[in-house]
Amino acid sequence: MPNKLNAKQKEELLIILEERFNKNMKLHKGIKWDDVLKRITPEKLASLSMMEATGGEPDVVDMDKKTGEIIFFDCAKETPSERRNLCYDREALEARKKFPPENSAMDLAKEMGIELLNEDQYRYLQKLSEFDLKTSSWILAPEKVRKLGGAFFCDRRYDTVFTYHNGADSYYSGRGFRGYIKV
Repeated sequence: MPNKLNAKQKEELLIILEERFNKNMKLHKGIKWDDVLKRITPEKLASLSMMEATGGEPDVVDMDKKTGEIIFFDCAKETPSERRNLCYDREALEARKKFPPENSAMDLAKEMGIELLNEDQYRYLQKLSEFDLKTSSWILAPEKVRKLGGAFFCDRRYDTVFTYHNGADSYYSGRGFRGYIKV
């Protein structure tokens, strides 16, 4: 679970988030910063801090109409720089006998208090702007695919969003993961 932030860290992060929010109004039409601010708890702010520290550039992308929760996605142009070279999950990490990576996408997301985007969420993000033009991002794999040893990742090439498959134990310098959090 993410660490709590001190007052100065909290203030600095909230300034970054508000500036990004104001700069990218097209991502969250109809949502006001004051409404976002009211919903951010210290625990959720710590997760947002970890998203920021690992290169995710979290920003508001939507509001859940039923619950009123504000949804932040990683909005960095390329998959977050400090979340690359990861296989998909713990099972894949433990199964890899030669040259295992340091961590897995699912484990790191859990440590950060966030979730991996699923395919629908990834495609929604791509409708907001163009992401992953040079990198790719693990997405939440369907249980059936994962049980067979596979996992999915996405990217954008040729002005098209692609979903691919790979062994869950694979990892590449240009593949990381994008996450989300609801506050």
